[in-house]
Amino acid sequence: MVFVLSGAAALFLGVGWVVQQRVATHSKSGGLLSWTVLMELVTSGLWWLGIVAMTIGQTSSSVALQFGPVSTVEPVLVASLLVAFVISAVSSDHSPRWQEMAGPTILIAALVVFLTVASPQQGKQPDPDWQAILIATAAAGAFALLVAGSGKFLADRTAPVVECTLLAVGAGVMYGLQDAATRGAIVFSHHHELIALIPTMWPWVLLASATAGVLLTQASFRAGRLDWALPPTAASQPIAGIVIGVVLLGDHLAATGLALAFESLSLVAMLGGVLLIGQSRAFGT
Repeated sequence: MVFVLSGAAALFLGVGWVVQQRVATHSKSGGLLSWTVLMELVTSGLWWLGIVAMTIGQTSSSVALQFGPVSTVEPVLVASLLVAFVISAVSSDHSPRWQEMAGPTILIAALVVFLTVASPQQGKQPDPDWQAILIATAAAGAFALLVAGSGKFLADRTAPVVECTLLAVGAGVMYGLQDAATRGAIVFSHHHELIALIPTMWPWVLLASATAGVLLTQASFRAGRLDWALPPTAASQPIAGIVIGVVLLGDHLAATGLALAFESLSLVAMLGGVLLIGQSRAFGT
């Protein structure tokens, strides 16, 4: 069930990525990271179509998180990049060359190996106190702010791809935190009455990370190239989600020496597959 729901989430997220990017690149507002850009986008019906697709995808992933740990759901969500790859290829009337299929092949193989070897398991006591939540949130937020801020700082000193990539990495970290917060809120609601969730930190972390993720995503999309924006987000989100899931929620991965070696190699291979997919000519529009 968790893989079916995660796969459905990846499908809708991939559609949402492409639609939002198409609208964001035609925005006339100045600057990359600003509320004026977001205010212009909300007047576009097509942009809202992308938001609806993203919402369905996020909802599906949230339901998936009821059946499995973050460290299981997050890697499957990387498949959203494959969906975006197919949609971009079809919409641009581009037939992928056999070399371009290396990325999807590596990504799928690495994903299967990681899930098989790591055998992710939910933590026995995934109900951290507010201090732990605050520290994890602050660490993830600080890292995303540092990366995105570096992109803005380097905007006039380097090629546009650097700024776009760093903004996209910041967005991925925020989405990883969002997924971990979703899982944390679900676990808390299972152990307590739903009304008791309101005064906790989980709703606020979820709202803040989702908002920051959307803002950073739109900023990266404004660079006009899906191949610059989407792969870094798709790569950083599962890594951030897995780290936060293990550290904050107590998710367990196989920890033998051989398992850790294969897990590390699988994550590196997933990253390589993501980067190869992003280099396809279908994404260069």
